[in-house]
Amino acid sequence: MSTQSNFDQIKPYLTLFGENVYLQAAGILVSAYVIGKLINLFLGIILHRLANKSQSQLDDQIIRLLRPPVFYSILIISFAIAVKLVFTESIELVVIPLFETVAVIIWTVLTLRISRLLIRASSQQVNKFTLIHAQTLPLFENLAMMIIVALSLYFVFFVWNIDMTAWLASAGILGIAIGFASKDTLANLFSGVFILADAPYKIGDFIVLDSGERGEVTHIGIRSTRILTRDDVEVTIPNSIMGNSKISNESGGPHKKYRIRIKVGVAYGTDIDEVKTILMAVANNEESVCKDPEPRIRFRQFGASSLDFELLCWIIDPVLRGRVIDLLNTTIYKKFQELDIEIPYAKQDVYIKSLPNQQEK
Repeated sequence: MSTQSNFDQIKPYLTLFGENVYLQAAGILVSAYVIGKLINLFLGIILHRLANKSQSQLDDQIIRLLRPPVFYSILIISFAIAVKLVFTESIELVVIPLFETVAVIIWTVLTLRISRLLIRASSQQVNKFTLIHAQTLPLFENLAMMIIVALSLYFVFFVWNIDMTAWLASAGILGIAIGFASKDTLANLFSGVFILADAPYKIGDFIVLDSGERGEVTHIGIRSTRILTRDDVEVTIPNSIMGNSKISNESGGPHKKYRIRIKVGVAYGTDIDEVKTILMAVANNEESVCKDPEPRIRFRQFGASSLDFELLCWIIDPVLRGRVIDLLNTTIYKKFQELDIEIPYAKQDVYIKSLPNQQEK
């Protein structure tokens, strides 16, 4: 139904304010102001009481955001009617779309705020919305903003009777050109979206790439991921590489604990029970080694020159790996020296079968 037909339907009721168009316009404005205040009062009291019965604060916040746009929309409608009463049709063609544009902006802002509230509330419901969490929150907020703004621009063009066909065609050609020119950037952006959505790692995790880099994740962005290596060097890796790499997350799994392996060999003839007792005591006496799960000792194999053992123990954080391995190796070596337990090493004996004859001078 057109605006003119809507105006024709309400025009007979305007005579309640008199025959003068200016009095009718003033009556419309005053009536709209009163109606807007009454609706705001209804939203503020009755609906607020209903919302208080729920445990969530989300409905209260939505009602609080909804009150000003409803009031201003009623005023805008009244101003549009007053303009049609008082001014000529040439002025209406400019003023009415202007009012409609203001209304679109008001409701766009409201929609943006409500969408942000809903997305943030969903991110706190981890059990219900596994895709939306703290890491993917900026992604969904930006995506919702782009969709809402795009729809708002469409309505603004529609209000001003601007044909969108040429604009869409130009945007399509421009998009293809930009896509070819920035394919690497787009690959990083799409990989960043998948990383944020899939969450194979998070900020604070220790990861190891198949190229050998190992460090703590300090930033996950749309374009790149940054890790801080053990040399305190920050490495920036494009997300397209991260998305196509094999990544070992040392902080992943059921807990953040990390298992280390200490390999040691002793000479043949050594009491293996004594070796196991020493290794277990060394692990249990180290504060950085977890008691749960408890350390384990494995007699792995009969080596070429040694009996090969392996101490398996867990540490509370992957960042401690190098430090704890150093402490355990040092303590094991000192204990073996103290108890005369030999750690064999590769030796070669050279036998001289005969000496060449020395020529007399």
